[in-house]
Amino acid sequence: MSTPAMDRLPAAAWTRRADLAALVAALGPGNARYVGGAVRDTLLGLPVKDIDVATPLRPETVTAACAAAGIKALPTGLAHGTVTAVLPEGNVEITTLRHDVATDGRHAEVAFTDDWREDAARRDFTINALYADPATGEIHDYFTGRADLAARRVRFIGDARERIREDHLRILRYFRFQARFGATPADAAAEAACADLAATLKGLSRERIGMELLNLLGLPDPAPTVARMAQLGVLPVILPEADAAALAALVAAETREGIAPDAIRRLAALLPPDPPLAEAVAARFRLSGAQKKRLALAAARSADPVSPRALAYRLGSEAARDRLLLAGASTADLAGWTPPVFPLKGGEIVARGVQAGPEVARILQAVEARWLAETFPPAERITALLDEELARRP
Repeated sequence: MSTPAMDRLPAAAWTRRADLAALVAALGPGNARYVGGAVRDTLLGLPVKDIDVATPLRPETVTAACAAAGIKALPTGLAHGTVTAVLPEGNVEITTLRHDVATDGRHAEVAFTDDWREDAARRDFTINALYADPATGEIHDYFTGRADLAARRVRFIGDARERIREDHLRILRYFRFQARFGATPADAAAEAACADLAATLKGLSRERIGMELLNLLGLPDPAPTVARMAQLGVLPVILPEADAAALAALVAAETREGIAPDAIRRLAALLPPDPPLAEAVAARFRLSGAQKKRLALAAARSADPVSPRALAYRLGSEAARDRLLLAGASTADLAGWTPPVFPLKGGEIVARGVQAGPEVARILQAVEARWLAETFPPAERITALLDEELARRP
């Protein structure tokens, strides 16, 4: 990770967007600053996905200014001061400067302000509280975020415990940011606060926890961070079934095989090989039906040696790849290979004199099992296998 000069925002493709320039012009001089992830990631030379703009203008003024400039604006979060500008090259969220009036660890009541520093003070980490002037590129840094970014230090703004009490999910966000940006040793105050307040995560919805956990698991190598979460007592609160040590082995297998990170596969690595438990975890985190099925298939893994292609034929290529990686086995046999379709049909067996019904299904299954065991031989072999099965009939 590079550590460039951070006094000004470097030129990047997104900073040259014509539609973004039109939006900034519509808001007026001094009324817009880029903030958060777009600034942080540009300073690090990383790709930028989402662009957020902060403004002292009230949401109704933002909406009117956009309308006057012919820009569609959607009221996506008026209670928190957010309006979304619909732009040709990607939507941009515009949020009025604000400070917290009341928080309960899950929700915040805010009041609008025109004080940039006050807005920065309510954010979670110093590296996320960096603002950039669209006209000059000047970085506005109220809490030494540039120094922390250069040192790869993830640090809460102000008192870590206070920030977590405002929003309990910040515990998991801390570990996600530490896995993505942080160096070791990690910030001692942040870790101590996360450990002391880990139990507050029980007050959050399981869906929010699941989403944040999957975001963490989808990073290039979350294993050291997840292991640290286990040591600090955070992981047992959100996933008491987890075995953090198993994740490192999976990440190593993915790296060796050249396979991209996958959050569901990594969640499966944390869980024991117990399909009902996997389904219960999927339900707890409100995962989709497809994710639940995949997690359960991965949990049904066995130590018995199975041909990778036979596994892919039975389960599908994705589930087979999951099982192989979780076992530390090679996936080379699946590269560029598509499971074939079993060519024998029940009608062909009926045509050979077998009455339609259970006997046809039994013969089909017997021939398919032998075809699979022989690793998909050609059609003439299937005919021979059928002949042998028919000859065995009484």
